[in-house]
Amino acid sequence: MSSRSQPDVPVTDGRDARWAEHRRLRRRQLVEAALRAIRAHGPGVGMDDIAAEAATSKTVLYRHLGDRNGVYFAVVEAVDALVLSDLERAMDETGRGPDGTPTDMVALVAAMTDGYLRLVERDPDIYRFVLTRPLVDPDSDPVRTISGRIGKQLADVLEVHLRRQQRDPAPATLWALAVVAAVSTAADHWLNDPTPPPRADVVAAVTDLFRPALTGQGASPTTTPTREER
Repeated sequence: MSSRSQPDVPVTDGRDARWAEHRRLRRRQLVEAALRAIRAHGPGVGMDDIAAEAATSKTVLYRHLGDRNGVYFAVVEAVDALVLSDLERAMDETGRGPDGTPTDMVALVAAMTDGYLRLVERDPDIYRFVLTRPLVDPDSDPVRTISGRIGKQLADVLEVHLRRQQRDPAPATLWALAVVAAVSTAADHWLNDPTPPPRADVVAAVTDLFRPALTGQGASPTTTPTREER
């Protein structure tokens, strides 16, 4: 019989797993309470308001979420999940090709814009809370991270779209960031407009802005002409 020792097999403590799951569930409950408190008290909500909504103490909030800045990051994470989920839903609703990418980019931009405005319309105070960025280090700004993730996902789709049209895919990233910025800026203006137009009108305006580029109307040549060709 070999005397070679067997490698140690890590043992998972069931109590650790249960405690980790408990912390995850408790954090989710507290984030949901924070969202309810923001809806009830507005973007200037305090930790006392959130603790009261969660029927707990501020000590428990600090343990799971940290200070107001920690609450902010947790709320942004929740909004991030909603926005990305809406983008995936928009891709499904507008139809996907055999490669899984949307086939109608104009419809996708319209659906994406409408989904974002619906979020703002449904939860204006949560949207305002996210925009306040309380005490956030610019280098770790979660809102910028959300925009970057949405832009990256949209850029990948746009690159496939441009190649499908036999066009230069180089502008895909810039166009994606432009779409994200336009939708966000339009939503900010719409939210603060004392006499806002119907949501459908805002969606149409944003979509019409990008329609020529997405459909190839007046598209630039794929290569820059030389001086002799001009």
